[in-house]
Amino acid sequence: MPPDLATQAQQSGTTFILALFVDLRGKPCAKLVPVEAVDQLATEGVGFAGYAVGAMGQQPKDPDLMALPDPASFTPIPFIKEGLALVHCDPHVQGEPWPYAPRIILKGLIEQVADAGFEPWVGAEVEYFLLRRAADGTLVTADAADTAAQPCYDARGVTRMYDHLTAISTAMNTLGWSNYANDHEDGNGQFEQNFQFADALTTADRVITLRYLLSMIAAERGMVATFMPKPFADRTGNGLHLHLSLTSAGTPVFPAEQDARGLGLSDTAYGFIGGILDHACALQAVVAPTVNSYKRTGATSTASGASWAPRKPSYGGNDRTHYIRVPDNQRVELRGGDGAANPYLAIAAALGAGIDGIKRSLDPGDVGAQGPSTLPPTLLHAVDELETDAVITGVLDTAGAGVASYFAGIKREEFFTYHGTVAPWEVDSYLTAF
Repeated sequence: MPPDLATQAQQSGTTFILALFVDLRGKPCAKLVPVEAVDQLATEGVGFAGYAVGAMGQQPKDPDLMALPDPASFTPIPFIKEGLALVHCDPHVQGEPWPYAPRIILKGLIEQVADAGFEPWVGAEVEYFLLRRAADGTLVTADAADTAAQPCYDARGVTRMYDHLTAISTAMNTLGWSNYANDHEDGNGQFEQNFQFADALTTADRVITLRYLLSMIAAERGMVATFMPKPFADRTGNGLHLHLSLTSAGTPVFPAEQDARGLGLSDTAYGFIGGILDHACALQAVVAPTVNSYKRTGATSTASGASWAPRKPSYGGNDRTHYIRVPDNQRVELRGGDGAANPYLAIAAALGAGIDGIKRSLDPGDVGAQGPSTLPPTLLHAVDELETDAVITGVLDTAGAGVASYFAGIKREEFFTYHGTVAPWEVDSYLTAF
């Protein structure tokens, strides 16, 4: 057990704590609590008007959300502000865990995975762009010299952003996350900074924390860090690739000595893959949850020559064109998710699909085979798939009924709000066409 919140705050020299949680869309919400009130925070939590928070399943008349901190997630962040720490919270209403809270949904799903005899482990690749606002308000690449046709892994691009990248790397290592690589990704202005895998809840917490750190540290340098799936039509989009594995009583269950398919995987691993593929179309509504997401998975190529985003629910070995890549026999990589994904929901849904595949002993088919189905072309299509998939809706309803239909409703509304907007393309195409 970790030390209590007050002890951790005292030992780290913390003077203020951000008590933080996210809504269903992934919006980070927090109150700044002085250390003098740490005992009250630990025992009573801190209150929020749930309707004001955003997508949390509340109306203005409803009782407060009380955010109760998880001491195991206490994270000192003095590199943002001296004396500042962050703690992830579980929202409650009238003393009960709130079923619309993404962290509570993931915790419930982890319990279901445990009931099936497994412990879930997850690694996450967070991709993002560094941009600036030009004088006319448009977004441009923060590094004006980052104009190469194929900028991926460019040593000069990494070096020009040295101060930002090393600040993030140092922060991650100070926190014990074991940052092991920082690179320029495929799009101009796009980067990725990797940290070691951990248990599913810890990794989801770290994705939220990292997004916050990236945004704040970039802002200090006059930049905008964006995780938007497809901020530029002609560049690669931002993925949130999830590396998933299971252990049973601490022993990995994915590797196998005998595997006729040649990937070194067990029947359990193939069942897990089969489950994700079987539910892939519904899963996309959760792991690619915005209108913009489908401009990433719908892209056929980019200025660099590849989109790096899957278009069909397929799997293969160390092959980045597939929905599921198998880089080795220890894990599988789900490549369908993007930077808009709420990590708690994305991880929960992926695990739920995989465990369903194990329970049903689903066969994913031949390695590399391209099935007849394609991923949903729009958010609306993905929501339609979600509403007919009992497993993925069941994941969202893990902590209480009604969450899946609420989530589908806000996403359907999001699509039609977008659909009701007249875009410049329409004016250019139709203004004088008739």
